[in-house]
Amino acid sequence: MLAQNGIPTAEDLARVRPTAARLAQGPVAVTECFQNIPCDPCYHSCKRQAIKPFADINDRPQVDHDQCNGCGMCLMRCPGLAIFVIDQTYSETEALVKLPYEFLPLPAAGEVVDAVNRAGKVMGEARVEKVQSGAKLDGTSVVWLSVPKDLSMEVRHFKIREVR
Repeated sequence: MLAQNGIPTAEDLARVRPTAARLAQGPVAVTECFQNIPCDPCYHSCKRQAIKPFADINDRPQVDHDQCNGCGMCLMRCPGLAIFVIDQTYSETEALVKLPYEFLPLPAAGEVVDAVNRAGKVMGEARVEKVQSGAKLDGTSVVWLSVPKDLSMEVRHFKIREVR
């Protein structure tokens, strides 16, 4: 499936998903990098060594979810925009999804957007909680979305409802 349409299969996602017990402990990085390419900035950015050393630069990143504190340094350094931070402890009903974003205009905190899945299908509404941007982020902004908890492992992008 991934090779034909760019959308990972349920099996692909199961291999990178943190356990339910780990998700219940707080923010954690999820690497949805499914291609063997020469890339390892995520490994070098992780001060906690939660991203395991690569045997070969073409390896895909492997996260030790128990070591990860969800700081997002790897997310900001991933040139493939393939890392997300999920916090299912955000509230009783909502999770926080931090995702890389390289488009303009940037959304504003408080704005309601359409949350979309990996295939671009609208899954529901999300609220922009925070937008991080600046020179330290190398041109990649990080948008924090609050989404219904049951969508936290599905929502991977969003659509701004109206262009300002």
